[in-house]
Amino acid sequence: MNCCLTDLREKEVINLKDGCRLGCVCDVEIDSCTGRLVAIIIFGKSKWFGLGPREQDIRICWEEIEVIGDDTILVNFDCPRECKVNTKKKNPLDALFRQG
Repeated sequence: MNCCLTDLREKEVINLKDGCRLGCVCDVEIDSCTGRLVAIIIFGKSKWFGLGPREQDIRICWEEIEVIGDDTILVNFDCPRECKVNTKKKNPLDALFRQG
């Protein structure tokens, strides 16, 4: 399967270690001497509705990429603590009631 760089930007990146959706490919890193793909870059999530600074970008090395499929890229990536996504959503009503 051949893939263009523009095709990579539309693919969603999933981490196999925890099943977390990391985001979509935003940039790639290429070794200019060999012409090989070195890493894919996923921009950090924006804060404050896109008005504030973004979180740190995620750089995934070529060796950590397991499969590049039609719609997704599966990676085996040790996510740093700051890129972990909090999957538990807080209920705004929880603040009104005390947990015993």
